[in-house]
Amino acid sequence: MERDPRALGEKPEAPEYGTPDDDLPELTHAAIARSRPAREFFAERGLPMPGRPPSADKKVAVSIRLDPKIVAYFRGTGAGWQTRLNDMLGEAIKAEKDESGQ
Repeated sequence: MERDPRALGEKPEAPEYGTPDDDLPELTHAAIARSRPAREFFAERGLPMPGRPPSADKKVAVSIRLDPKIVAYFRGTGAGWQTRLNDMLGEAIKAEKDESGQ
């Protein structure tokens, strides 16, 4: 009888990397020929593409140096802190334009 390493608290031997098994069978030429782009797969089923939808208001990635206390404050406000920082900068620009009459 073969002993079960899990019964003794040992880790079972990991399968060799790249070797097909029951969970991940070998990718055949026939399977490749049947494959479809994800966009087609979801469209055929009337399903939306997973992930974040494209934004009409695209953001621009920049690198900016801020005081540590400013970054700490905004990070301390939790998830979405970069959006809140962006919104506050936008409000400051709007207020400045209003004051100068632009």
